[in-house]
Amino acid sequence: MVKIDFEGDRCIIVASTLSPLDHIELLQLQDAASEAGASHITTILPYMGYSRQDAVFEPGQPLSARAIAKSISTGTDRVIVVNPHKDTVCDHFTVPTTSIDASSVLAQALPSDLENPTFIAPDSSATFLAKSVQNAYGSGETDYFNKKRMSGTEVVIYPGKIDVKGKDVVCIDDIISTGNTTSKAAKILLDNGALRVFSVCVHALLVGQARKMLLDSGVDSVYTTDTIQQPETVVSVASVLANLL
Repeated sequence: MVKIDFEGDRCIIVASTLSPLDHIELLQLQDAASEAGASHITTILPYMGYSRQDAVFEPGQPLSARAIAKSISTGTDRVIVVNPHKDTVCDHFTVPTTSIDASSVLAQALPSDLENPTFIAPDSSATFLAKSVQNAYGSGETDYFNKKRMSGTEVVIYPGKIDVKGKDVVCIDDIISTGNTTSKAAKILLDNGALRVFSVCVHALLVGQARKMLLDSGVDSVYTTDTIQQPETVVSVASVLANLL
């Protein structure tokens, strides 16, 4: 039996917590590193599960992001989170925690010949994502969708101020889960004369019929990073993370 000895070493654990089992395995890895004598443990969360539940929406519900953050904090000295749904999620950790935006790497996935590209965020709060990818690509304009809630279940979205006629459009989001918002956006953009619509995101969950929904909406291609390994993964966030270590 090989004895693992980290005595006095700095240990870096990289773990996306896509499922409850992943979360348990992370806690076990942290404990094993501590048991082996690591002097300092940094935990990197390329994707943090439950980070979207960052508020109590109904009385009696848990604040899941807080519960997960507190549990991870018990076995580490530092945490790095890639594009949590909101930066305020980091406030729930009890150790020094850094939120990092890795969306710029998505520009590497895009065709080099985009026609008058427009980079569009899903809403005004995510405009920084569109600007990040646009800056990395090196040309184009940025915009965001406006949202109007019609009822508890129905949300109407419509483009902002930029005319997309005759242009290639890149829809950018931090997470694509069901694909509902992006597919609605793609249909609107194509109806307004967009040449092609590309969908890019940092974290691709793509649950259920998400891929079919995006394809049926007219999305040309979907590109994502390796925070969650998917067939659509084409770029890595490793270089962004390396700069923090």
